[in-house]
Order: sequence, then structure tokens, then C-alpha cells
Amino acid sequence: MSDEKVSKLEILKEGSRQLRGTIAEELTNGEENFSGDSAQLLKHHGTYQQDNRDMRGKKNEDGTSAGKEFSCMVRTRIPGGKVTSDQFLAELDLCDDVGNGTVRLTSRQGFQLHAVLKSDLKRTIQTINETKLTTFAACGDVERNVMCCPAPHNDNKVRQDMQDMADVIAEHLKPKTSSYFEIWLEDENGEKTNATEFQPVDEPIYGPRYLPRKFKTAIALPEDNCVDLMTQDLGFLAIVEDGEIVGYNVFVGGGQGMTPAKKTTYPTVAQKMTYVPTDQVLQVAEAIVKVQRDFGNRLDRKQARMKYLIADWGIEKFKAKVEEYFGGSLPEPHPADVTDVDDHMGWHDQGDGRWYLGINVENGRVKDEGDMRLKTGLREILKKYGMPTRLTPLQGIILCDIEDKDRADIDQIMVDHGIKAADDLSLTRRFSIACPALPTCGLSVTESERVLPQVIDDLEKVQAEHDLADERISVHMTGCPNGCCRPYTPDIGLVGKARGKYTLYLGGNAPGTRLAFLYKDMVPLEEIAATVSPILGYFKSERSNGESFGDFCARKGLDDLTAYTEAL
Repeated sequence: MSDEKVSKLEILKEGSRQLRGTIAEELTNGEENFSGDSAQLLKHHGTYQQDNRDMRGKKNEDGTSAGKEFSCMVRTRIPGGKVTSDQFLAELDLCDDVGNGTVRLTSRQGFQLHAVLKSDLKRTIQTINETKLTTFAACGDVERNVMCCPAPHNDNKVRQDMQDMADVIAEHLKPKTSSYFEIWLEDENGEKTNATEFQPVDEPIYGPRYLPRKFKTAIALPEDNCVDLMTQDLGFLAIVEDGEIVGYNVFVGGGQGMTPAKKTTYPTVAQKMTYVPTDQVLQVAEAIVKVQRDFGNRLDRKQARMKYLIADWGIEKFKAKVEEYFGGSLPEPHPADVTDVDDHMGWHDQGDGRWYLGINVENGRVKDEGDMRLKTGLREILKKYGMPTRLTPLQGIILCDIEDKDRADIDQIMVDHGIKAADDLSLTRRFSIACPALPTCGLSVTESERVLPQVIDDLEKVQAEHDLADERISVHMTGCPNGCCRPYTPDIGLVGKARGKYTLYLGGNAPGTRLAFLYKDMVPLEEIAATVSPILGYFKSERSNGESFGDFCARKGLDDLTAYTEAL
């Protein structure tokens, strides 16, 4: 171990025997929870230890503290969100068997199971792997799930090539350690492996400490940035000529997390650095990751994301260092930029004689609740038709390869289970997402997922009052400033600041091409729609032709909007 000053977590990772630690021993020690060190290492294996914050402070019958109610969140890494019907059904079965009866579709196109007990964790991870999916590297200080536009236009070679590229990048940047297989899985003969016998392997990309922080990558098209490419550490924007991808613009340094009390932290959008032909994507991606590995901040985790390295160096110095690791010069970027976004909801012609259907899943939570029995309805459709599916960055699901003759029956199954069609939902609801927040997230300071539906109800009412019911207004909500649902780039961002109160951001846009600005702090939950309402009226009366709500707010700016509302 070097004499370089690093955080305790860096020391833990380097001494963990390539992410093993004492996880294997603790799985069988009879305790309800993992130690703090193991909880940190578990993230690299796809799970977070959590506790039910609704139960904190509860008392036993004798008046003593009931203690924390521990469980695990288990996240599945799925490049591009491609999931077979059997894999989806297995996840639905698991949520009933070991979880809380729900599956969550994440904003990074993965699955999450919540409330998995430690005693069920190994069985859960083994079952997921039996479906040919994995939780490995779904979290932790490594490349996380590689996102990609999920739209299955099967007549479009571009879309398929993007998906293939996502798979290739994900495989190339996957950690090489065998710890995951030794701890959670069985060998080819069905024998249990011994996770305590450390046999190190070469980690040519990550080294002994892995990365300073998490690393996120996405692939998009200029006209369809559904993956929010500019919020990622690394983004590849496809350049298409004559129906084929000839290369990618490379964007670097996006990131959403911040700590309000620490002014040196902030959200950023990625900068366009270079253009690379398709056959150099892997080499450039690896070079960028290695630069972050070697020069990212390992002493202060709040300063450890690549965006801070680029802010410190400047994009030219960063590019020069990437060129050094790449082994050659890199050209100037292509002029192409992000221009629009699609949520891929509703019925669409795949181009091969079949159809795909995008189904909005509010906040990504697949569940049965009241008249809306989404989990049961999806299970019936998937069992009956067995179609492949894809998870969207807006926490929805796409059902693929549907024959024309089956469309009416699928529509009827949806009606029978209270599942709303895309045309029955406002664009504001379709372009809204929220993080889980309370009660499971240990970082959350207030609600997000559980209250956003009511916030959207209220916003829909004020939009209708201003004759803006059909307007596309993207709303992202988080329970804390860490930005898991990318709240700093949409038309309206809501970031938890204190219990029941939020920081309101305006001036981003649905395509995610710029940061929103802080409009008002400490807005009570019940006053969010009323706070936005006069600005919607201003937008209605003074918008330019075709201007979006976020574009209008950005054009007017904070001072103008504040002056307008104060004069009312």
C-alpha cells in the first residue's frame, strides 16, 4: 500500500482482497445485518444495506427500543435495459418471495428489489444469476450500468448497433475480480466455492483500489437523448451518416450529486471533448476511466467524481492526458449535439411488421395497488406472449415484438387491470421520475417517490388552468441533493432540503442539455404547484413560438421571473 493520503474507504477497498472483505463469513454469522465495512464492499456486488426508516424509534411491548429493521436493496445490472420475459417474470416472483412485493425499474434501466433480508440475500443473487442477469457492479466504485436508448426499431441498424456497443462497453469495463462468483455462486460442478481463499487476478483497468467513485456511461442519438447523456461521467453521442453510425461524439464530466453545505460540490453537464470512430470507442473509454482512476480525488469522496477532476484541470488538459493514455491524438468533436428526447411510450411500429408498446410505470414501481394492478397485468401479458422487454431511463417498460393481431388483446388486458395507456396520461406525468427516498434510502431527508404522484396531480391542475394541459414539462424529484433521478436538468427539478420542503429548480429542459437554476428554496410540498402556477401563466402569455417551459425560464432568468411573481 502506498504512502499517499487517501480516505478510509480507499484503504478498505485496497485491503479487501479484491472486494471480498468478510462478506462470506458474515453471511453465516447469524446477525441480521452486515458490518459497516462489509456494507461498503457489498455495493460492488449490487446490494445496499438499508433499514426501514418508518420503523425507527419504534418500541417493543416492554418499552425497549425495537432497534433498526435491516434489509437489503438488490440491484440488477442490465446494459441498455434488455430483459427477456422469463427474466422479468423471475424478478416479479422474487419480489413476492423475498422482497416487499414490488419491483422497481430504475432510472438507469435496471431492476431493484427492496426489503430483502440478509438471510435471503445469497439465494436472491443466485436466482438472478440463474436467469442470466447479474447484480455484479450494479453499484460501487466501478463502471455502473451502461445506459442506451431502448427503442427496438428492428428495421434500424443504428439502434441495434448502439445496443451492441452498450453490451461491449459494459463487458470491457466490468471488474475482473472473481470475488462475486466465489461469494454468491456455485462452480460448474454445483459445489460451493471457498470465498475465504484469496486468489488475486489482474485488474488492468481498475487496479487495487478500483475507482475513486462511481462511474456512469450512456449512449444516445442527437434526436433522442432519453438516457440523459449529459448527466453522465462519459457519454457517446452517435453520429449517423447514410443510415450507419460512423462514430461518436465523446462527452465527459457530467454528474448530478452535490452537498449544499459544501460549496465546492455542484451538479454539472458533460462537455463535448472529441469525436471517435466506432472502432476506437473501447480504447478511448478505457483511457478515460484510467485517467479518472489515477488522478481522481481519493482523499475526499465528495470531490471524487470525474467532473471535479475536469473542473480542476480544464477540458484541454484532461483531453491531453486521455490522449496520453490512449496513445494518440484525438480530433475535435463533430458539430452534432443533443436536440430532443422521446419517452417511447404507447404503440409504435418496429419496422419489421411487428409493434412495440411503451407502458408508463409511475416512479418505476411495479406493484398492485387499488384498481391499478400493474404487477398482475404485466405477469399475465408476459406469460401469455413471452415477448422480450426493455426498461427505459424514465422508469417505464417497453414490450417488444408484438404481432398486429395481438394488440387488441394486450390493450384489453391493460384495461382489465387498470393500466393506463400512454394517450390517457399527461406528458408531464410521462416525463416525471422520482428516486425511492423514504423509507429505504439512508441519505434521504424527505419524501420523493411516495409524494410525486400528488405533486403531478397538482401540477396538472394548474397547467389546465393556464390552458397548458398538453404541454411537455419534465419533472424530476429526489429526496436529497445527491441527484439520483437527475433533478438538475429537467424543466422542473425538486430536491429534498428538509422534511416536507424542497429546493425548486427551473430552466432545464426535457432533452437535458443544460443545468436548471435554483428558483426558490425550502418550498413546502403542498405549495409546489402554487409556486409554479404564476410562472406558467407568464409562460403562456409571453412564450416564443415553440418554446418549451424550461427554455422560457432559462431565457427570462431568475431575476425576471422573481420580479414578475413579486409584482402580482
